[in-house]
Formats: sequence, structure tokens, C-alpha cells
Amino acid sequence: MRLLPKLALLFAFTFAASAATNPFEKEIEAFEAGDKTNPPPSAAILFIGSSSIRLWTTLAKDLPEYPVINRGFGGSQIADSVQYAERIALPYKPALIVMYAGGNDINAGKEPATVLSDFKAFVTKIHAALPETRLTYISIAPNPARWSQVKEVREANRLIEEYTRTDNRLSFINVFPHMLGKDGEPRPEIFGKDRLHMNPTGYELWTGLVRDHLQKLKAPKRPS
Repeated sequence: MRLLPKLALLFAFTFAASAATNPFEKEIEAFEAGDKTNPPPSAAILFIGSSSIRLWTTLAKDLPEYPVINRGFGGSQIADSVQYAERIALPYKPALIVMYAGGNDINAGKEPATVLSDFKAFVTKIHAALPETRLTYISIAPNPARWSQVKEVREANRLIEEYTRTDNRLSFINVFPHMLGKDGEPRPEIFGKDRLHMNPTGYELWTGLVRDHLQKLKAPKRPS
């Protein structure tokens, strides 16, 4: 009888350790389950990253001319997309990947150089398996809630933009200046009550910027 409590304790410890190591496992499993019942389009545009992607629930409606896949998982950092790439990126063989992540990295205390290093790791993993896939990075956005981190955000954006110029398969969408008002601070009207995430007006702004970039890239469109 004494063995049962020990086994229960061991199970609880193992489960807690797994949850700490893989905090997004449930979200990833949900993506995989959805892929089985509703397979995503091939050679599509994969949007991946943190909550600004996850909360872009109107993505397919906003960009109806493009075959898009949304694989954002809230609270994630770039390293998490690296970790789960084999499960929610590589299987789709996307023609283009659009990433928005990095803000949570800065908020967690990572240096801009580390954010760049993590993005390089993501690019390396993708291109090792899918050398023809292009990658676009949406700059870390300014927001009122984390305005005190703006110096680090600007530097991370600068480093990543500079890096994207080293490979013609990489590109950069600089949303940062478009999200600032005349006073040089984040425009409050494009954010929700938490002053961190965008509201529909913010996503409307992003839609225009992303569409313009996809057009320049001549990204694959849905069959007419």
C-alpha cells in the first residue's frame, strides 16, 4: 500500500516537470489534432509566433487572397517556435513563414543579441529542412504596457532587420513606426484594455502592412 502514494507523488512530479519544460504542449497537441481533421493547405503562408499572432483570429478573413495558416501560441518566445518547429512548421512545407515573436523574450529579460541568436536558430532549423522556404519577421511592436523596454525593442529590431539583409530568402516588416503617434509614443487607439495587445483597429493596420509586403514578395495566392 505504501507504494501507491510514492507512485502518485512520482507521477505528479513528472507531470509538473513536463509542464514546466513544455508549457505549450496542449496548444501544440490541439494544432496537431486539427491538422488531422482539417489538413491545412500546402505551400501556404504560415504565421507563427506569440499572442499577437494567436489573437489574429480574423487572419484568413483579412487576407482572403492568400492561403494562410495561423500557428500562434500566446506567451511564447522565439525559442519556443524553434522547439516546436518539427510539429507546427516543417510538416506544412510552407512557401513563406511570417513570424511575430520577441516581445516576450525582451520582457523575460533576454538581451537583444539573444533575441537575434534565437531567430537565427529558427531560420537555421527551417532552412535545414526546407531550403526554399522564405521567412519574414514582423518587427517587435511598441505598446504602452511595455514602453519602458523600448530601447531593447528598438535594438532587437535593428539587429534582426540587419540580419535579414544577409539572405534573399529573409525579409523584414517594420510595423514599429506605424504604431506610434505624432508624440512618438504608442497610439492608444490601436490597443486593447490591457495596453499590450492590439484591438481590431491595430490588426487593420497590420493587415495593410503585411499585405503590401506579401505583394512585394509575390507570395503565393489562392487559386482563382
